Amino acid sequence: MTNNKKQISFDTRYPSIEDLRQKAKKRIPKFAFEYLDGGCNEDVNLNKNTAELREVELLPQYLSKHTASSMKTKLFGHTYDAPFGIAPVGLQGLMWPNAPEILAKAAFEHNIPFILSTVSTSSIERISEITEGQAWFQLYHPTENSLRNDILKRCDESGYGTLVILCDVPTFGFRPRDIRNGLAMPPKMSIQNILQVLGKPAWALNTLKYGQPNFETLRPYIPKGLDLKQLGKFMDQTFSGRLNEEKIKPIRDMWKGKLVLKGVANEMDAEKAIRLGLEGIIVSNHGGRQLDAGESSIKPLSRIANKYGKDIKVMMDSGLRSGPDVARSLASGAEFTFLGRSFMYGVSALGKKGGDHTISILKQQLQQVMEQVCCENVSDFKNHLIKK
Repeated sequence: MTNNKKQISFDTRYPSIEDLRQKAKKRIPKFAFEYLDGGCNEDVNLNKNTAELREVELLPQYLSKHTASSMKTKLFGHTYDAPFGIAPVGLQGLMWPNAPEILAKAAFEHNIPFILSTVSTSSIERISEITEGQAWFQLYHPTENSLRNDILKRCDESGYGTLVILCDVPTFGFRPRDIRNGLAMPPKMSIQNILQVLGKPAWALNTLKYGQPNFETLRPYIPKGLDLKQLGKFMDQTFSGRLNEEKIKPIRDMWKGKLVLKGVANEMDAEKAIRLGLEGIIVSNHGGRQLDAGESSIKPLSRIANKYGKDIKVMMDSGLRSGPDVARSLASGAEFTFLGRSFMYGVSALGKKGGDHTISILKQQLQQVMEQVCCENVSDFKNHLIKK
């Protein structure tokens, strides 16, 4: 059963996400850190995500009557202990060995959602086992309907209640760091990359312990014996990133659980999601990794929430790095939030303790903001937004 009384405690040497980021940078190879840390092109939208989110200001009410503040949030029939979850991240085991299992366990113990990516390094079945079927699954759309159907069947049989479909990867982002590093799955072992690994003994030893990271969910479908070049070609041929209404309709018909569209960046796509009968959307620009010339996620969030918040669950990711950032997002119209890099910094910095530590930081920071502004429930944050 979920531990609803998980204590909030953390290593006081790393009291912020930035502290974890700096520690992670020292612990993992450069090619892995740059894959995690970077955006696309010149990182313009990566930096705007956090900077423009932090332009949101909240109004404190110091003399108002206040009894207590609760972070509990009901979403899709489940009451979570905080209004944030762990966003899907690809290649998690490349950044820190066994990362998805560590984070899924921490999410389950803290009663927050964990979203497993199709291209993460743990399987649908393993994450379901860890979370007792309470995890969410994020689907990259396959080119073959038979593969799509089998993945959905595995999710259903494993107890997943929420399926997240991704719409913001019609093409892979242009990421100069990854190109320079020859990043593949597994990474290209150039002399430079080998030297980077030798300089990070904890990462190297843990990789030996848990084995070379692979696309575990996709293992049944990948022909044996592929070299790196062949594996890349297989992935390109197997998945079609571009999503449209005609591809969503059969998923909606097959999937009896909650269906969420991730990567929504404008009102038009939000309206289509409602028309197709989806239960939720995640306003997101993929952490600034896809379109450098686009808006930061906080900008369309406010417009979409104001226009469609009564018709569909509006959530947000991209750019959040703290409890105050979660509060800013909720005040701007999000009903729930997700963080990706923040949790990967935590697990890369502290290993097995990283998931618990990062959740504890965010909970304590958010609780402090709620007490400060006199907010009893997370749904009240919108009443404390300073409108400009």
